[in-house]
Amino acid sequence: MLRWIFGGLLTLIGLVAVIAVSAYFMLKRDDIPYETLESQYTSPASQFIDLPGGIHMHYREQGQDAQAPTVLLVHGFSASLHTWEPWVERLSEDYHVVSLDLPGHGLTRAPAGYQASIEGYRDVVHDFAAARGLMRFVLVGNSMGGNIAWQYARAYPDQVLGLILVDASGWEDTRAEAQTEPSVFKLLRNPTLAPLLRDLDNTRLTRQGLEAAFYDPTLVTDDMVERYSRLSRAPGHRDILLQITLGFRAREYATAERLAELHMPVLIMTGDTDRLVPPEHAQQFHDAIAGSQLIVFPQTGHIPQEERADDSAEAAKEFLFAVFEGSALAPGAE
Repeated sequence: MLRWIFGGLLTLIGLVAVIAVSAYFMLKRDDIPYETLESQYTSPASQFIDLPGGIHMHYREQGQDAQAPTVLLVHGFSASLHTWEPWVERLSEDYHVVSLDLPGHGLTRAPAGYQASIEGYRDVVHDFAAARGLMRFVLVGNSMGGNIAWQYARAYPDQVLGLILVDASGWEDTRAEAQTEPSVFKLLRNPTLAPLLRDLDNTRLTRQGLEAAFYDPTLVTDDMVERYSRLSRAPGHRDILLQITLGFRAREYATAERLAELHMPVLIMTGDTDRLVPPEHAQQFHDAIAGSQLIVFPQTGHIPQEERADDSAEAAKEFLFAVFEGSALAPGAE
């Protein structure tokens, strides 16, 4: 009898294993070649440049020519330069607007084994600025891009005329509220489950993550979900995204002492219902950076440049005008 029960259990376990393996391969998604993605997600403004370390970067320079005041836009985790399209449209009349894809994101290629870090991304942006001859500019970053931006401003203050932090990350979140983050992000940070999920169809998780980033989840369209999902399947991207999801090594968090080094004009924006980076962190940036401005958008999530495009771009315009006002770079200056 026991032998029969034991044999039945082994058969059941074997059947479950076969089903699990079959399900894995049914849900497994291969990489999408860069050439295929480029045919779908480049625009007439798209350009590519080779940088040190084997980086082949996708970027756009739009609006006024390079002699005009320059605004450099840096996106957040798992996003791409597409997130800045609403601002590019609204700023291009007066400014030279530059946006880029970070390694492991969008259409930017990184070498095999690339190790992502905030400091590494900071230096890639610096290499890009040097290669394109961008000497002085206003630097803008959203989410992880905001973390890169304030670290850039600390490292290369002579280049940064002004700094705009949009729902920027960088503070260590030790509060109890951190436990209320959307479950999809807790799942992706699980060191056991995340590697297993890396190669599977991530469409559903992508949609959940994007809906968590907006106050109004109806703004998350099928095209948006498809773009995020497909770009994440560029060769090598999933390895880099997994690195970031599981946490940067030896990360240098924001402190009042570090941020006190920033002496350029700084504008801080946040959505009041941001579920990914607590709005309280924007207040911490504001308290730590002398003379900074803080704008809190009501009924807005983590991506004001998309969810509140008009209001956030108008606030950016006012800040940019004040930064460039009186200089030879000011819009309309003679």
